[in-house]
Amino acid sequence: MCRILFACLTVIGMTVTAHAQQKQNMNSIVSDQRILVVYFSATGTTAAVAEKVAAVTGGKLHALVPAQPYTRSDLDWTNAQSRSSLEMNNPKARPALEGATGEVADYAVIFLGYPIWWDMAPRIVNTFLESQDLRGKVVIPFATSGSSGIANSAAVLKKTYPEIKWENGRLLNHATENTIREWIEQLGY
Repeated sequence: MCRILFACLTVIGMTVTAHAQQKQNMNSIVSDQRILVVYFSATGTTAAVAEKVAAVTGGKLHALVPAQPYTRSDLDWTNAQSRSSLEMNNPKARPALEGATGEVADYAVIFLGYPIWWDMAPRIVNTFLESQDLRGKVVIPFATSGSSGIANSAAVLKKTYPEIKWENGRLLNHATENTIREWIEQLGY
């Protein structure tokens, strides 16, 4: 009986140790890689999620700020002449960014957040991607949306910028830090 009890306790102890080691390895993966959390947010929704992603990853937060801020009328998707409608209907539109976008060379992993507009990333995301040398960088998209999923926007980004190492993105509407942590652990970061 003592042998059986001892064997059970040994197995439990090994399991707990293995889990702790795996958790420690996961934490060292994140801390060994410099992480940048870049995001565009017109209304603050994506900004709130980006702050949580930065908190979970320990990454540096960087907002993509348009040189000309978007007004409420600019964001009116029901108006075919609104600024956002015109930009999204023009694949070559590249809204200017305010100030420098920052240096990404020091970062191994970039989380890229954006609201989904017309089932795609806003054109200002293209402005950022084209202003940086991201060849070989790992970029992980995340998004917020009132009605669309992330699949199409991520697929368009992957097709448009094949030199980037894209990871699977995720829609993070109303995500908690725990939800974000689980997702990032699934990715291995």
